[in-house]
Amino acid sequence: MKGRTGFLALGAVTVVAAAVTGGVQFLGDGGDAGASGRGSDLPPATATVVRTDLVQSKTVDGKLDFAQRRAVKSAVEGTVTVAASEGKTLTMGQALYELNDKPVTLLYGPVPMFREMKAGDRGSDVLQLERNLRDLGYGSNLYVDTQYDEDTEAAVKQWQKSLNRDSTGRVGKGDVVFQPGQVKVMSADAALADQVGPDQPVLTIASTRPVVRAQLEQTDGPLTSRGTKVEVTLPSGKTVVGRVAGTVRPEEAASAGGAGAQEGITVEVVLDGGASAASGENAKASASVKFVSEARKGVLAVPVEAVVALRGENGGYGLQVVQGATSKMVRVETGMTTDGQIEVSGPDVREGMKVGVAKS
Repeated sequence: MKGRTGFLALGAVTVVAAAVTGGVQFLGDGGDAGASGRGSDLPPATATVVRTDLVQSKTVDGKLDFAQRRAVKSAVEGTVTVAASEGKTLTMGQALYELNDKPVTLLYGPVPMFREMKAGDRGSDVLQLERNLRDLGYGSNLYVDTQYDEDTEAAVKQWQKSLNRDSTGRVGKGDVVFQPGQVKVMSADAALADQVGPDQPVLTIASTRPVVRAQLEQTDGPLTSRGTKVEVTLPSGKTVVGRVAGTVRPEEAASAGGAGAQEGITVEVVLDGGASAASGENAKASASVKFVSEARKGVLAVPVEAVVALRGENGGYGLQVVQGATSKMVRVETGMTTDGQIEVSGPDVREGMKVGVAKS
């Protein structure tokens, strides 16, 4: 066998380069494979072929937040007489804030409040209003449909009376805010006694579903794919699993406290376990976010420096298998490389084998 020292370093460098570039560079015909040696041909050090899981990942800092963060703007002009309560979770029928001493009520539905609703109107907004009235216990005879009829008007009057509003039977644009479900108040953007006009933000809300926002480099595009597996270590030290829900626009990231978001890609991660996943966590502390781009389960692996570039026309890679005072070169196929280990396979490689490595 040709001396290992002459090509060992070259093999290690070649494999490292292949790991970085994602390709494999073959050298020679592999004429060294199968050759055996003893004595001075033994490597300076050995390592063991192990069966393990290899994972390619990237870990960055992240920040706890809640999904679907958005501003609620006033639909009419008025004075804030009760400001929003930061951190409070609100459900159907509760007031988000009060304007001119009248509550602006949270109702559920996907259609935004885009007009005053009154008798004679028809539409999907009327349908969702009637569903809310029914679920809140107003209008025992109310038939839920898309028509704003006398029964709808009567139910609205009952509801308005309970809110200390004028019982007009009409629902103005500034009376309610429709959202898909319960919300968490993230910030009060208008304080008590502030004058607000149409389209001025009064508060910022989000869903009650916890998420983690993390910033990646522009070159990390594959990690931002929807569904990419993520492991999050929360401020308390607890580790939870999540998945990438998508990317966040720079202005949304900035409003959530993501400084410099325009320099990279801000990713929103949904945590498995729902609202309870981050219960009791310090939202002002950083979380550690590990993005898993690829995983190989139960593969054979060796240190990168154990793999040798074979010489000759066929090239390829090999391992110098050590058995007592003798050694021989066996051909292997290489796979994923991560954290200094490389996946190897072939008919002549087994778990527990001793293989030569370069002396550190």
